[in-house]
Amino acid sequence: MIIAIDGPAASGKGTLAKRLAAHYGFRHLDSGLLYRGVAKMVLDAGAAPDDKAAAVAAAKTFDPALYDENVLKGDEVAKAASLVAAIAEVRAELVAFQRAFAQSRPGAVIDGRDIGTVIAPDAEVKIFVTASAEERARRRILELQGRGETPDPEAVLADIRARDARDTTRATAPLKQAPDAYLLDNTHLGIDAAVRAAIDIVEAVRAGRRPV
Repeated sequence: MIIAIDGPAASGKGTLAKRLAAHYGFRHLDSGLLYRGVAKMVLDAGAAPDDKAAAVAAAKTFDPALYDENVLKGDEVAKAASLVAAIAEVRAELVAFQRAFAQSRPGAVIDGRDIGTVIAPDAEVKIFVTASAEERARRRILELQGRGETPDPEAVLADIRARDARDTTRATAPLKQAPDAYLLDNTHLGIDAAVRAAIDIVEAVRAGRRPV
C-alpha cells in the first residue's frame, strides 16, 4: 500500500506521515528532505539556490545518506530548498528515487507536495494536509525556537506565504490537492487528533468506505 501525503510548508504532514508509517509498519520518506539535501549541496558549493546548473548537478549526485536530518532542518536550507524544488530538471532527477521507494514492502508513506499528483498518482490513499498560514507560521516559530533560534514572527509568516506562492504557481509539479485526495485541515487539531483522523481515512479506504 502507498499512502501519499501532500500539503504546504509547516502543515504537519511530515510528523503525520512518520506517525502513520509507525502505526502500519510501513517505510517513510520525507521527500522534502531530498530537496533540502540538494539545496545544502548547492549552498556548500558556494552557489545560489536558484543557480539551475549547480542545482541540477547536485541532484544528479545526491545521496540521501549524505546529511543528517537535523542538518537539513535549518531555516536557511528550508528557504533554499523551496527555490531548488522549483527547478524542473531537479524534480526530474529525484522522481525515480521517490517512485522506487513507493514500491517498498509492506507499504510506504511518502509526504511532500506532489506525491499524490506526480510521484504516486495511483496511491491507494491520498491525504492533503493543510492549516491556515498563521497557524503554520506559529508552528514554524516553535520549531525554530526549539533549535535555539530567535525568529521574527512577521518574517516567518511572510516566508510561509512566499513559499506557498512558489509551490502553487511553479510550472512543474505545483502543489495542489489531487482530485481523489481527502482533505485534512488540522488548523485546530493537535497531532494526536490529526493522526487519528488520518488513520480513520486510511481504514475507511481499506474497508471500501468513503471517509466521513
